[in-house]
Amino acid sequence: MTKIRSLLPWFLVPALPLLAPLVAMQFTAEVAWTGSDFLVAYVLLAGAGFAYRLATSNASSLAYRAAAGLAVATGLLLVWINLAVGFIGSEDNPANLLYGGVLAVGVIGAVLANLDPHGMARALFATATAQFLVPILALVIWRPGFDAGVVKILFLNGFFVFLFVVSALLFRNAARRTGGASATQA
Repeated sequence: MTKIRSLLPWFLVPALPLLAPLVAMQFTAEVAWTGSDFLVAYVLLAGAGFAYRLATSNASSLAYRAAAGLAVATGLLLVWINLAVGFIGSEDNPANLLYGGVLAVGVIGAVLANLDPHGMARALFATATAQFLVPILALVIWRPGFDAGVVKILFLNGFFVFLFVVSALLFRNAARRTGGASATQA
């Protein structure tokens, strides 16, 4: 029973931000979420919370916790934007599926690193590289004309690359502070 109570906030807290669109729907037609929109948003928020808890469950370093938090939040924002409006064109543009590869690089890297801060730094640098490559691959494969929209996409991707790099640097800092020990041993 105690374990269930300790997990209860992890189930309830993700529902709190969803009150905003629920209330907004009562006052404006501009916000029109469906039940599936609320479900997907809840799963994303709860999944991000669980991912953070899993990654930091045995971490004692503040740098490690900050790095994990930034990585998870960046991944959540990447998915949220892609589902809502898409990075490249609309959310229906198949080029946006390439961003799934970015997340796959991060998740596979974290698993292979066994959440060790050195390995996590490498995984997040690889994730930043994958993020950097997505718009380049999209330009090569779909060959859109180069216009202001392409510049916006490159700028937005650059912002996400920056966030993943900062997370990698924080993991590197955590590795230095633990003297090479795993975050779970620190």
